[in-house]
Amino acid sequence: MSRLIFVNLPVEDVAATRAFFGGLGFEFNEQFCDENTACMAINDSAWIMLLQKDRFRDFIADDICDTSNSREVLTCISADSRDGVDALVDAAIAAGGSKWMDPQDHGFMYGRSFRDLDNHVWEVMWMDPAAAGR
Repeated sequence: MSRLIFVNLPVEDVAATRAFFGGLGFEFNEQFCDENTACMAINDSAWIMLLQKDRFRDFIADDICDTSNSREVLTCISADSRDGVDALVDAAIAAGGSKWMDPQDHGFMYGRSFRDLDNHVWEVMWMDPAAAGR
């Protein structure tokens, strides 16, 4: 069985968040977008649901994590190359995101990270699978 994954993240301003990620080259599934929700495609099996905080609360029984001082999740996406990692993270920071932690360089694997407009952490990594197996 092939599974899909939907990561749900609370955001302050869906329009601003959508513009931020759209500017980074991400696409959205309009079938699941409205003024309170943006459905961002990672690939055909992975989706990020960016939900305005009041809409996000419809799905939880407790409270939303304060991302200014705590992590609720680390979302990691891949890039095609080391340069691709740098390009995406640099673009995110230039678009209003912020740097998070120092780059991680293990030779066969390279990664950097940024915080989006709502302080959610996004890790971007490249890995050489042939070198990782050695």
